[in-house]
Amino acid sequence: MKNFQTRKIKTSSATIHLEKGGEGPPVLLLHGYPETHAMWHRVAPELARDYTVVCPDLRGYGDSSKPKGLPDHSNYSKRAMAKDMVEVMAALGHRRFHVVGHDRGGRVAHRLARDHGERVKSLTVLDISPTLKMYESTNMQFAKAYYHWFFLIQEAPLPEKMLAGMGPDYILKRLGRGKAGLKFFSKAAMAEYVRCFNPHSTCEDYRAAATIDLVHDRKNKTRITMPVLALWGRQGVIEALFDCLADWHEVATDVRGKALQCGHFIPEEKPRELVAELRRFWKGL
Repeated sequence: MKNFQTRKIKTSSATIHLEKGGEGPPVLLLHGYPETHAMWHRVAPELARDYTVVCPDLRGYGDSSKPKGLPDHSNYSKRAMAKDMVEVMAALGHRRFHVVGHDRGGRVAHRLARDHGERVKSLTVLDISPTLKMYESTNMQFAKAYYHWFFLIQEAPLPEKMLAGMGPDYILKRLGRGKAGLKFFSKAAMAEYVRCFNPHSTCEDYRAAATIDLVHDRKNKTRITMPVLALWGRQGVIEALFDCLADWHEVATDVRGKALQCGHFIPEEKPRELVAELRRFWKGL
């Protein structure tokens, strides 16, 4: 991204690749699946006019570490990924910051708010309901719409071998409403998603979500207290099958949000609207 610096920061258990730009209050942007930090290319430069914007690749994605998964998948837990992000922000000199997470990044952001609430000034989640809520609400409609959740968690190496033959462009088509959905992705960003795609690490992310992440989620009984903004696509699965605001009210005390006129990939489909919503949210804090 123009006027952004590339950095690699070693955490206690990973090396995280990121881009950083702008000046002002710090903002951490966490990407979704099967993407990289490049998904923020239409959002980050606009926010960098008034904020210090940090766009990392989560472990397992982009040019960050992609370790072999442990038997209990703990090194791909959202707790481990959240710890990476806290250590990255500390290394950059930011103790407290806004967090925005899309898709898988939203799940990391939720865990970050759980485990390191004193660090998180505000939490924004894009096109997700909480992981535990979504798994416990699974029905035939959800299983068909988000079939990849149940495919990717199968024991290795079956999904890895199948993914190697399909690649991320196939998944993006499925999640992006078919071939028409691909029009929202820039060629440069798509090239990055394809270059960096790692079948094993992405499967481990989902395996962790269906196992150890649920254990961690079930141990949390209190609601998080920082302001939460939930945005979702009116043409997506969350709108059709979940009550997004109600779901986040179950785990947080201060929640606001709305549906945007788009599908799942909000930062790439509606970047201007997203920036406007974020600015409005942060201005009121």
